Amino acid sequence: MKLRLTLLPDLLAVARLAPDEAMPAWARGPLLSVTWTADELSIICTDEAVPEGVQAERNWRVMKVEGPIPFDAIGVAAALVSPLATARISVFFLSTYDTDYLMVKDDLLADGIDALRRAGHDIS
Repeated sequence: MKLRLTLLPDLLAVARLAPDEAMPAWARGPLLSVTWTADELSIICTDEAVPEGVQAERNWRVMKVEGPIPFDAIGVAAALVSPLATARISVFFLSTYDTDYLMVKDDLLADGIDALRRAGHDIS
């Protein structure tokens, strides 16, 4: 499976709050994802929006898979994560109704793009 991805310009952060906290006003950006579970409130948003002192993994870059991707498509995540795992690059993967977003740390972005291109994917 060969996929087309677009590199988004913003640095993102993945922040963790307690599950009983309210949605913070600072959560914003062109890509914003909020997940509440019994264990945590997880927010993906623009890195610069997350205040100091908030538990967060910072400096993520995002590649958007050009979609929409049908729900019955098989192997999309594997096609992207496998070459990165072989290159020993950790990922954070986010899915929406229409598509998927692949996140890698900014300092590993060039290596990640290289691994994806070697696997036949197109990144612009």
